[in-house]
Amino acid sequence: MSLYLGLMSGTSVDAVDAVLARLEPEFELLARHSVPIHPALKQRILDLAGATHCSIESLGSLDAELGKLFADTANALIALSGVDRDRITAIGSHGQTIRHRPELGFTLQIGDPSRIAELTGITTIADFRRRDVAAGGQGAPLVPAFHHWLFHSPDEDRVIVNLGGMANLTCLAADSATPVTGFDTGPGNALLDEWIHRRLGTSYDANGDWAASGKVIPDLLNSMLQTPFFSQSAPKSTGREQFNWGWVESHLARLPQAPAAADLQATLTELTACSVATAIRQLPLNAPGVFVCGGGAHNRYLLTRLVRLLPECRIASTAELKLDPDWVEAAAFAWLAWRADHRQDGNLPAVTGARGARILGAIYPA
Repeated sequence: MSLYLGLMSGTSVDAVDAVLARLEPEFELLARHSVPIHPALKQRILDLAGATHCSIESLGSLDAELGKLFADTANALIALSGVDRDRITAIGSHGQTIRHRPELGFTLQIGDPSRIAELTGITTIADFRRRDVAAGGQGAPLVPAFHHWLFHSPDEDRVIVNLGGMANLTCLAADSATPVTGFDTGPGNALLDEWIHRRLGTSYDANGDWAASGKVIPDLLNSMLQTPFFSQSAPKSTGREQFNWGWVESHLARLPQAPAAADLQATLTELTACSVATAIRQLPLNAPGVFVCGGGAHNRYLLTRLVRLLPECRIASTAELKLDPDWVEAAAFAWLAWRADHRQDGNLPAVTGARGARILGAIYPA
C-alpha cells in the first residue's frame, strides 16, 4: 500500500499542515499534524512577500530555513503516525508562496525541496504551480482537481469553498458532462487576520466574535466591491499582491472619517462573504450544497453571513464529506504528488486557463 505525505503552508502563513494519506484503492487520511509558524518567521515571510526588492541572501536563507521547517514537520508527522517511512512513496510540498504574478508569467514558492528530501530520506515532489503557468495558466487554484476526484457526487450539485488567506471555490455539477470550474473569489481570512493583529494583537478573530460586534459600513463595502477583480471572468487567481493592507487603506481614505475598529472588521468579513456568495450565485448549478474548508470554516459569524446571503443553499463543512476542513489542502498536495508519481496530469485547464492538462511538480529523489 503506497502512502503519500502532503505539506501545505498557505497565504495566511499561520502553520505548516501535514497529512499522511492512502490514495488507492480509495482515499484514507491516516495521520495529520500541524506546526505553528513562529511570529518572527511569519513576519519575515510577509516582509519578503510584500517587498518590491529583496536581496538574494534573504531569499536564499529563508528558502533553506523553510525547507528545514517543512522537513521537520514531515518527520514529526511520521513519528506520531507510527508508520515506517519506507512505506511512504513521496512527499508533496506546496511550499510557501512569496509572489504570485501569473499575468507576468510567474509564480514563486519557496521551501527548499532538496532539503526536505535530504532531511526526511523520502522522495519529494514540489514546485507544482510553475508548469501550469508555463503552459499559459494561472497556476492556481490547483485544488479543484482534487476536489473533483474526492468530493464529486452524481446525486447533488456541489460547491467546495476554501476559506484560506484567499478564498477559492470549485464548481462540481452532478452531471459529469458539465466541466469542473473553479477560481479565486478574493480575500478570505488574510485581511481579517491582519486587522485584528494590528488592533488587538491576536492572530485571528475567534469565531468571528469581534466582527459580529461591529456594523458593516456600506460605503466602504461598496467601494471595495468595485475592485475589477470581482467582476473579472475566470480563469482568475489572486493573492496579497492585490488584496493587502495598502489596498484597504486606499479605500479607507475615501471615507469622511475613520471607522470604528470593530466596524472595519465586520465590513472586511462581509467583503469575504459577499464575494464568495456572488460567485456561487453565478455558477450554473441548482441550489448546490456548499461545503466549506480552510481556516474560515471555524469563523461562525462568516458562515452565518454566507447562510443569510445564500438562503437557497445548504452550507456545511467538508467534514460532512468525511474530510476535516483543516486538512483538505494538505491532502490535495499528497494527491498531486501521487498524480505526479504516476505521471498523470494534476491541473484542470478549464480552471487555470492552461493550454492543456499537464503533469505538475518537479521530483527530488531521496
